[in-house]
Amino acid sequence: MKKAWEMAYDLYSNAKPAVLEEGEQGWSALKAVADFYDGILSLDWGSNVPGSGAPEFAMVAAVQALENRGYTVDNAYELLEKGVKAHSENNKVELQKISAELRNEFLNARKNEKSDYWKYKFYNSFEEYEKSVEFGEAVKVDIDSEKFRDQIKAAWMSQLIGAAMGTMVEGYTSKNLYKAFGDVKDYVREPNTYNDDITFEIAFLDAFKDKGYNVTSKDIALSWIGLIPVGWSAEELTLRNIRSGMLPPESAKWNNPFNEWIGAQMRGAICGMVAPGNPKLAAELAWKDGEVSHINNGILGEIFNAVMISLAFVNDDVKDIVKTSISMIPKDSEYYSVVSFAYDCCLKYSDWHDALSECEKKYIKYNWIHAYPNACCEIIALMYGEGDYEKTLNIITMCGIDADCNAGMIMPVLGIQKGMRIIPKRLISPAFDKLITYMRYYEEIMLEDLVSDTIKYIKRA
Repeated sequence: MKKAWEMAYDLYSNAKPAVLEEGEQGWSALKAVADFYDGILSLDWGSNVPGSGAPEFAMVAAVQALENRGYTVDNAYELLEKGVKAHSENNKVELQKISAELRNEFLNARKNEKSDYWKYKFYNSFEEYEKSVEFGEAVKVDIDSEKFRDQIKAAWMSQLIGAAMGTMVEGYTSKNLYKAFGDVKDYVREPNTYNDDITFEIAFLDAFKDKGYNVTSKDIALSWIGLIPVGWSAEELTLRNIRSGMLPPESAKWNNPFNEWIGAQMRGAICGMVAPGNPKLAAELAWKDGEVSHINNGILGEIFNAVMISLAFVNDDVKDIVKTSISMIPKDSEYYSVVSFAYDCCLKYSDWHDALSECEKKYIKYNWIHAYPNACCEIIALMYGEGDYEKTLNIITMCGIDADCNAGMIMPVLGIQKGMRIIPKRLISPAFDKLITYMRYYEEIMLEDLVSDTIKYIKRA
């Protein structure tokens, strides 16, 4: 292969001078790039969630997230105030400057020694995590059976149903959902399959198809950057880091305030699906996937969901699955304090609204996209839903906050346990026959093909 200088010289020496018309000179392309970056930055200072229209303010949320993680961000509030003013005035020049300053403050955030965050153990690796919990023996599942195919189809279908239901209402409080829609038990509009949660699971499956259980975090990261053009919060910042040459675990860490948010927790189901009846393997895959974009408690959130899905193949008791999955979270982690608190609230109150109210008060300082309040909602819906598909879907929807991520993770538990027969036919939209995504290469995926491919990749793993 030629040296770099030879390739560069060939390009230069073979270039033929020409007189370009104004439209051929390339300046319009640069202007388009400038407009693109201004648009991306504007979203950080005020946007609306695709699907539900709920308001977002990423820069405020970033400061909030760092404070949740036990850091103090100097000058944050002064810069936020200036940024809000520049954004309202559409002053793109000032907004670029202020944003750069604020992100520098994120990089130099100071540890707040008084924060409760530092009272808990910080988990840096799967090996550390593995030593802190006990896994039961793996239970063999017949992956060649028709039952298994039915379970996998029900898992994907339940994700589509949960994601579609939740996407319509995410980003709002339970109280405000009741005011706006009453008690939601059906789609509030025609469903579709656009959803970033499932997008990242398909990217995992794309890496898994080649490497099987030997898949690495690097494999998954490269799958992301090849297939996924854009993300939100932790995933978007991770994509930027990967694009800049950072690979896991650094891709999750560098200037990423959102790396304990819900982004890993929302994609744990696929790790459990490809490790049926084997929670340890599901946890290991979830760690590999999680550390692409998340750290510590963010990864434990993905493990929690992966373990629940894995156990659903071999356990018919929903409440026991929740209890067992909590036991596989290290007791000295902050994430354990959250899920155990939610679980205790479920045992304490007869009405799920009371349990939710208790959790809302406890975690009021956390953003609605953070892993913690959403993990509480998952546990509440599964415990009070008692294995009833429609009741569980209703509760997880009416809990509010990041409803699509939560419903997309817990509804497959019930789908896997009972298969397609448990899913009410009225919830199975014709739109679910074919997934439409914003991914490269996987713009359209037939559901039956996705089911077949999932099983095929498990068999050859």
